[in-house]
Amino acid sequence: MVKNLNAQCRDTDQASAALVTDLKQRGMLDDTLVIWGGEFGRSVYSQGGLNAGRDHHGRCFSMWMAGGGIASGRMHGVTDDFCYNIVKDPVHIRDLSATALHCLGINDKRFTYKYQGLNHTPTGVEPTRVVKEILG
Repeated sequence: MVKNLNAQCRDTDQASAALVTDLKQRGMLDDTLVIWGGEFGRSVYSQGGLNAGRDHHGRCFSMWMAGGGIASGRMHGVTDDFCYNIVKDPVHIRDLSATALHCLGINDKRFTYKYQGLNHTPTGVEPTRVVKEILG
């Protein structure tokens, strides 16, 4: 990992920046929602040796979104100094999904599909909220 981490980060960063830049140059970014996230969060510390990478973290995820009604350059949510607990403005995955659907012009509670004779929504039955603080 130590040998390839910088190159892999550069590959991901360059490709992501190229996608957003290309969409913006072509006038497509306003109508395209880009969501970038990993399968888990990362802590600021590592239990391995020097340059062993950061540990996985299941409570706090870092993501970025661009275009499609998302405000540019805005940060939302704060973790403690160890990136272990959320201390301000948490966003549940249901709320993230409701926000993404909102950006696509879809009300998550009105968009239903039949499964085993019941109407289901993509965000479940629990209350959701659109995270308006990140909208442009």
